[in-house]
Amino acid sequence: MKQNLITITITIALAAAALLLSANTSLAADAKAEASKPAASQAKTSAKAVAKTDKSAAAKPKSSAKIRLVDINGASAAELKKLPGITEADAAKIIAGRPYGSKAWLVSNKVLTQDKYSAIRQRIIAKQPYKDAAKNAALYKKK
Repeated sequence: MKQNLITITITIALAAAALLLSANTSLAADAKAEASKPAASQAKTSAKAVAKTDKSAAAKPKSSAKIRLVDINGASAAELKKLPGITEADAAKIIAGRPYGSKAWLVSNKVLTQDKYSAIRQRIIAKQPYKDAAKNAALYKKK
């Protein structure tokens, strides 16, 4: 009985030691991987950590401001003209060519040049009128 108790205690101690060693090895591997990162990557990581801890509005980058997307299938001419590089004539061409299956259709249908499209592509979307894809497809077949 006493022999069994000693055996069980030794087994538990060995298992605990194995767990501690594997945890230590894992931490060492993480530290080694962190040390092998380039300095620029470490700087980005530390900058992110600073940004997360600093809650002040001044520390937040301006890029986090939400940009209001303009729907090319539903926007007015005035809304379209607010986009960079879009003239009144461009806005009229966009409105005349509706509906668009995607915003890339502005270039493929020769409504805008590639340069103008590149300037506004992050600020526009082409919302579809129906949730049903078949109904939307029927709109484009009529064109």
